[in-house]
Amino acid sequence: MKRLFWLLVAVLLASLGLAQQTRLRVFVGGQQRPDVMRKILDLYQQRNPGVRVEIEVGGATSDQQQQYLTTVLASRDPSIDVILIDIIRPAQYLASRWADTIDKYLPAASRQALLRQYLPAYSQANVINGQLVALPGFADAMFLYYRADLLEKYGFKPPTTWEEAIRQAQTILQRENNPVLNGIGFIGAPVEGTVCTFLLPIWASGSDVTNAQGQFTLTVEQAQRALQFWVDLMDQRVSPPNMAEKPQDTIRQEMQAGRWVFGTLFAYAWNRFQNDADSQVKGKIGVVPLPAFAGGRQASCLGGWQWVVSDFSRNKAQAHRLVRFLSSPEVSKILAIEASNLPVFPALYRDPDILRVNPWFAQALPVVQAARARPQHPRYSEISEVIRVTTNQVLARQKTPEQGAREIVNRLQAIYSGR
Repeated sequence: MKRLFWLLVAVLLASLGLAQQTRLRVFVGGQQRPDVMRKILDLYQQRNPGVRVEIEVGGATSDQQQQYLTTVLASRDPSIDVILIDIIRPAQYLASRWADTIDKYLPAASRQALLRQYLPAYSQANVINGQLVALPGFADAMFLYYRADLLEKYGFKPPTTWEEAIRQAQTILQRENNPVLNGIGFIGAPVEGTVCTFLLPIWASGSDVTNAQGQFTLTVEQAQRALQFWVDLMDQRVSPPNMAEKPQDTIRQEMQAGRWVFGTLFAYAWNRFQNDADSQVKGKIGVVPLPAFAGGRQASCLGGWQWVVSDFSRNKAQAHRLVRFLSSPEVSKILAIEASNLPVFPALYRDPDILRVNPWFAQALPVVQAARARPQHPRYSEISEVIRVTTNQVLARQKTPEQGAREIVNRLQAIYSGR
């Protein structure tokens, strides 16, 4: 009888403990290595026994994730507490009143000290109209991945210009005579990465969508040259004719299977090439900055992911504490080693543990520091849709580069003028 009594007491105490636990739900995308994120959240739970953190995994691309999150947040759904968002989203989250800003939990002096730790691009991206909307999770930028074994076989050094990359790809394709091998892979599906595809030739030629004051400056001629560059790659058979069907991870998977000489991909691909069980290219891949045009400059597309607290969370204080942990040097190092996610802390690019796993990180910091940001605008979702959908239509031959350029410029002008 006594044993039964004490068993009931133990069950009661356990149930009371569970009732007192804080439960948090974290949203990450399918490509943000939810397996590694789960390990990080488990570590947080071990250190905070009163907190249980669930993970919700969303779509594979930034726009798929945001489509879902827009529905959740527009309905003021409290089920998600912390969200990993693309670097281009903070202005949208603030304007839509979806984010519980970090400021209220930080004295001004602490905020300044905190932001000084991060790479400047990420501190700046998260401060909108003077308010700290989110904290950096990990950095990212586009790089040129290449088949080091094939370049060495034909006596090539990694290209520094697009003209070199095209000549090398043409030579290798001709001499290999392999029907499944392709030249230069780039993102062409109607997804967020295609915004970067459109912008890369514009940046490499010294232009941009806006000037330093945020005024719209892109011309039809600049947009047309950018679109024509990618169409020409298909016409020259350096890239296959179905590039309009290819999101980033398709390029990664195909390169992992040995089907590309070059690929323009974000940093996550390195870990997959080296560590995935099905990788056919282990030890055969090199990474360099994206090429320039002859007489131009190298330009990469700034990526990265930020942690934001939902304004509809019922556990905001606990959610903010979790975000501080997720945006810490400790977590940044874990993500660098286990997912090849670029750190947001400059010192970690010299960390020997990280460099043992990702030796190319030693050359990555200048690329990240010089990478160009996509337009920061409260109506960024509209800007993104115009660029990625129209670029995809041009690649699919539904529109000419001139028609696509006029549509992009006209619609962006309307957005920037408030129409």
